[in-house]
Amino acid sequence: MKADNFDLQAYLDRIGHTGAVAPDLATVSALMRRQLQTVPFENLDVLAGRGISLVPEAIVDKLVGRRRGGYCYEVNGLFALALGALGVAYRFVGCRPMIQAPVRRPRTHMAILATLAGEEWLCDVGFGSYGMRAPMRLAGAGPVRQDHDRFELGPLDAREYRLKAEVEGRWADQYSFDLGHHEWVDFMPANWLNSTYPESLFMRHRIVMRHTPDGRVILFDNRLKTIAPDGVGSRLLAEAEVADVLRDQFGLDGAL
Repeated sequence: MKADNFDLQAYLDRIGHTGAVAPDLATVSALMRRQLQTVPFENLDVLAGRGISLVPEAIVDKLVGRRRGGYCYEVNGLFALALGALGVAYRFVGCRPMIQAPVRRPRTHMAILATLAGEEWLCDVGFGSYGMRAPMRLAGAGPVRQDHDRFELGPLDAREYRLKAEVEGRWADQYSFDLGHHEWVDFMPANWLNSTYPESLFMRHRIVMRHTPDGRVILFDNRLKTIAPDGVGSRLLAEAEVADVLRDQFGLDGAL
């Protein structure tokens, strides 16, 4: 995946990363955390009927140039461009969301496997509410703590891997994936489905999420939820409040 208008320094400025960079785990972890805290997951263009372009240059213009967020293909696409600029080898994986089990859903999510020091690590900056906060080793064993969250990545069966997250004290399946080869163009049908199918979650609900250093801020329709180590807060917004909350909590000014 390449974009003629991608500039690594402009990306680093966008996410507020000021340290040195190298094609190693420490850098990739730092960039992943910074992007999660500064480039929100959001589907506002889907709800507005503006469509979602997977042209790489359009993603750079939207997320870096216009300082917007996006959903999985956009934010993970931007992260893939950064990995490529760093010289980190990566590949895409098509994921099957499992958060509505036992309903079996199609592979409509996209994540990244990055190769670092000869090992593959799952990277994902685009899985909404309870997504991971740092890369996870594909060959890892057992739960991993990331700040105040816990995740587990391991084999689901002989062919697939599964990511789980601890949600309010219980383990919950997030998604599964296999190691089949996927090109960027392979996600265009899933993008069309997510952004146009009337029963798609993204067509029915406003979803905006941003990580904080120790938690998350989530807007689901008009319900604003804050997750922090000392508890969970929730309040229902009047529609007139939404634009200000998008600006102040998510850095999205004029996104509606």
